[in-house]
Amino acid sequence: MEVGVETAQPAGGPTVLRRLLGAQLRRLRERQGITREEAGYAIRASGSKMSRLELGRVGFKERDVADLLTLYGVTDDTDRDTLLGLAQDANSPGWWHRYGDVLPGWFETYVGLEEAAALVRTYEVQFIPGLLQTEEYARAVISLGNSASPPEEIEQRVSLRTTRQKLLTRGDAPRLWAVVDEAALRRPIGGRDVMRGQIQRLIEATKLPGVILQVLPFRVGGHTAEAGAFTILRFPESDLPDVVYVEQLTSALYLDRRDDVDAYMEAMERLCVVSAPPDNTAEILSRILQET
Repeated sequence: MEVGVETAQPAGGPTVLRRLLGAQLRRLRERQGITREEAGYAIRASGSKMSRLELGRVGFKERDVADLLTLYGVTDDTDRDTLLGLAQDANSPGWWHRYGDVLPGWFETYVGLEEAAALVRTYEVQFIPGLLQTEEYARAVISLGNSASPPEEIEQRVSLRTTRQKLLTRGDAPRLWAVVDEAALRRPIGGRDVMRGQIQRLIEATKLPGVILQVLPFRVGGHTAEAGAFTILRFPESDLPDVVYVEQLTSALYLDRRDDVDAYMEAMERLCVVSAPPDNTAEILSRILQET
């Protein structure tokens, strides 16, 4: 839900890499039937500290991760290197940290997840996906959600959003598969000229090799995503779980339990089936552009 409500809250929530590493270590521990207290003893820590580590609330020492992997029976060098690499990267701040004064902790986590993802699947009902917004459209959306903010803060938020978009053109860019409700394409955010520019940008995006864009037309009526917008992120490491992101007005939900992810994935698959095929997207957008 790419709204403009990235309200200034203290950043400093758990980083994405700590969350991913902590979740993976928890799964490995539980698979071996080891308690938090037993794991904590192995790294000279309490059970409560192990809980904080597994939730990604504190940093990891590479030595501790190595000891835990040995305790959990992880002996394959490739598996160990992947998780030890995560521990090392978790101690390095991402580019988005320089936006800390306007980046709430709950959204900081999403930016890190997005940066690490290999596949981003998103459904948007009210706004154009943030990774595909023009600067003018982004400014209009952000201004709506932050009407009391000074102009320089608005511009900083716009810069954050446009900087995020650079990941689509990097060498290891993730695939983006977006389903956009027709309502988002016809809602005149920012006025006629802004919307025309935005729709033209989407037409150009359909030509990108790593982007799949579908339109959910009004004629479909009711559908499986009645609860609203959501995003599913998948990571290149096969042993890391998919994460569902659901944005709210002043916070967000991050779901990685299998039952939750499966429910959202099923809803996404049904949305893709009832939406217009990707090959028709440019034609649909061109028609809407003529009517705008």
